[in-house]
Amino acid sequence: MTTIPVRVADVVDEAEGIRSLRLVRPDGLPFGPHRAGAHVDVVGPTGVLRQYSLCGPPDDAASLLIAVKRERSSRGGSAALHEVAPGDELHIGAPRNLLGVDPEADRHVLVAGGIGVTPLLGMAHALHRAGADFTLHYFARSRSEAAFADLLETGFAGRVRLHLGVPRAGHAAVLGPVAAGLGPGAAVYTCGPEGFMDGVRAVFAPVVGDDRVHVERFTATEVDTTGDTAFTVALDTGEEFEVPADRSILEVLTDNGIEVFRSCEEGVCGSCVSGVVEGVPEHRDSCLSAADRAAGDQIALCVSRARTPRLVVELY
Repeated sequence: MTTIPVRVADVVDEAEGIRSLRLVRPDGLPFGPHRAGAHVDVVGPTGVLRQYSLCGPPDDAASLLIAVKRERSSRGGSAALHEVAPGDELHIGAPRNLLGVDPEADRHVLVAGGIGVTPLLGMAHALHRAGADFTLHYFARSRSEAAFADLLETGFAGRVRLHLGVPRAGHAAVLGPVAAGLGPGAAVYTCGPEGFMDGVRAVFAPVVGDDRVHVERFTATEVDTTGDTAFTVALDTGEEFEVPADRSILEVLTDNGIEVFRSCEEGVCGSCVSGVVEGVPEHRDSCLSAADRAAGDQIALCVSRARTPRLVVELY
């Protein structure tokens, strides 16, 4: 993976256990453009690589803003980033998008749960500056645990609704009237815990359609691997390899000296997503959209398999 060095310019405690890091280039040059909803790979002081959403304005080329929640079960990623200080150096990859603003939508509803506000904050910046019709609903246990609460309430002209202390069972009652006011041209975006996002989809999909509810996941979806069988994977260069029932496409390609860009290896980050030239993929990832899956022309090599005996892929 290609990375560039960045310097930590500012560190701010945004909520309990959540801090933001503003990153700049040591050479003073601007960053390249990125689209709202993008994330970057971040290599911290311990060498652990994790993905973090870019939550600042996408048109701010001078710096990038990420927010890090300190996880109780951290294996050195988030814990280490909670120890960095201004002036420290990190390394980041190029921004990538698995979530983005739907250009065809006439109205946008953003629904965040906890730290899931981070990608949606970047999208709110872009929508606000474009003068788009949008609302952001943010669910958190308390104000002290709601990251960027002051910014959200003051910076987006009343388009943000904070829902504090609402139990999971009460979310549908809050969001139901919002969904009822939408037309088929609206788009919904959600990020947060898995059960939270399932609840958001259940409320909005019957109104706007499942393909217009866009989801950003941080954790992998559990998959039953019982009954997996072997298949052949071929590259568009002509090389072919057998993928056993208990190995992934990514593992087989790597074992055979094929270089594939990868990161989480859990189907979440989208690093290893590649093109499908021939065959039918069996999607098991948590990164491709419903429309991407239906198109059948992409596959996450780390977790997904083939429904056909042979699959031809094009490495990106």
